[in-house]
Amino acid sequence: MAQVIIAEQVDIEVSADRGGSGEGEASSMGAFVARPAVAGDYPVVLIGSELWGVTDDVRAIARRVAELGYVAIAPNLYHRAGPATATGMPQNDVNRQRGFAFIERLTRDEVESDLRAAVAYARTHAGNAAKTGMLGFSLGGHVTYFAATRLGLAAAAIYFPGWLTEAGTALSRPEPLLASTTDIAEHGTRVRLFFAEEDHIIDAHQREQIADALVSAGVRHEMSVYPGAQHAFFFPGPASYDKEAAEDSWRLVEELFADELH
Repeated sequence: MAQVIIAEQVDIEVSADRGGSGEGEASSMGAFVARPAVAGDYPVVLIGSELWGVTDDVRAIARRVAELGYVAIAPNLYHRAGPATATGMPQNDVNRQRGFAFIERLTRDEVESDLRAAVAYARTHAGNAAKTGMLGFSLGGHVTYFAATRLGLAAAAIYFPGWLTEAGTALSRPEPLLASTTDIAEHGTRVRLFFAEEDHIIDAHQREQIADALVSAGVRHEMSVYPGAQHAFFFPGPASYDKEAAEDSWRLVEELFADELH
């Protein structure tokens, strides 16, 4: 039975620190939080947004996760670019270029600091539950892979993550994120990846590289590749939506979190 939930937009104070010291000029990061209405012990699940930021689609996912019995939080990792980024962007070519500009402003230490601040805030509603998971889509999948190398996640559900094998974002420099896969194994994180067979961003060779890195590092993981599906197959609306792939992958996300976060 789905939980009755409370959802709200919040502001979280974060530091502009380098190296995770916690020191630096403070700023405010917006985040969307959804949680069960009845107090209890609920694991935390971070939500990683697509290029478009914390949109209505992302907020709907946070609510969906909360209904399963988790404290879900979707932080706005673009917040240092200004308050106009708070509610996400419509999908169009102009905003695609804006999004790429925002991505270039992200740094590893600041993103880690932001994610840790989001988890700390969510923990104020988590009771005695100690475990944390993360769910991310496209850019958010890329961020989830990064988070798994640093945050000690119990579980990571990663949808069509680009740029893992190349220096495509500021988070994948000086070396691609795939080079840090051994850090995921050290944390003991279980990873579930979802790919589209016809993805124009992540081809079969990249999927093989990712699989090889995970196996070589000894990461507990599973990968699903959906035949005929395209990049961004999960969210209804765009032509890329694939109902069967979306529903099957969500079933596996539910199973992953149920197995690893409780």
